[in-house]
Amino acid sequence: MKLFRMPLFALALAAWVGLAGPARADYPDRPIRIVVPYPPGGTTDLLARALAPRLGERLNQTVLVDNRPGAGGVIGAQAVSRSPADGYTLVFGTIATHGILPVLQKPAPYDALKDFAPVTLVANTPNVLLAWPGSGIRSVAEMLALARSKPGTLNFGSTSQGGSPHMSGELLKTLAQIDLVHVPYKGGGPMLVDLMGGQIQLGFDNLPSAMAQIRAGKVRALAVTTARRWPGAPDIPTLAESGVPGYEASAWFGLLAPPATPRAVVELLQRHIAAILHQPEVERQFLEQGAEPVGNTPDEFSRLIAAEMQKWAKVVAATGVKLE
Repeated sequence: MKLFRMPLFALALAAWVGLAGPARADYPDRPIRIVVPYPPGGTTDLLARALAPRLGERLNQTVLVDNRPGAGGVIGAQAVSRSPADGYTLVFGTIATHGILPVLQKPAPYDALKDFAPVTLVANTPNVLLAWPGSGIRSVAEMLALARSKPGTLNFGSTSQGGSPHMSGELLKTLAQIDLVHVPYKGGGPMLVDLMGGQIQLGFDNLPSAMAQIRAGKVRALAVTTARRWPGAPDIPTLAESGVPGYEASAWFGLLAPPATPRAVVELLQRHIAAILHQPEVERQFLEQGAEPVGNTPDEFSRLIAAEMQKWAKVVAATGVKLE
């Protein structure tokens, strides 16, 4: 009797098909870690912590949030890109980590698409221009007048070097032809603390992380960066309608896995996250915080990342901004 021996190539192919096919029946059989590449208190952290317990309930497994800040988000993102491709380590990427820094930092810290497996876009949000109440600045018009009368004396804080709040400020400087001094911070929380204390006069932040302080009157919202007013904060004007025509910028946040993560695992995670984001109570929570839930497909998210890198490459070329 002859024994059948499967060639090594066929064995390898069968193993590959097994990975690319249905997700393992026991996935996940241990905790999943979502790396937030920024300090606690910022928008990325808030969204991750709103999502993690709900994802854990659906997967019947613990989902942990791990803050790993540094280098504008690059340290945490790089760590995930080099993690095992098994679906147990994800990164909460942003427009900064996957749209701006890959075209702003030379050499690029990673390839935003090839070094990751996009899972889903979680949310979009406007950025917001803020003022310290003690500055006496009550509107964009007053800020522009002061900046033009005393060039280089006003400063603005941002959440990180090369982040969307930073680039929102650079875009404002270019379109309004004003000279503002950039003061980078390691996250939205530390920047807001200094803005509330008057150490800086202006700041750009994602709207969700600033909303509580805006409502408490500890910072003054001058304008949002989107083309239209945000439905959750209709009293805040846009920069475009406040004296800076043509101004438009926004931020986004999404989950990505290491490259070569099995497609079935990626799609399983996407389906659960999309279902969570479309729950009425989650939609209300996100909108109240200033974020619009999305939950698109991995392919749609991948196309967005590619388009954003092209867009911000043009902005970097036009402004000449460089990492300090």
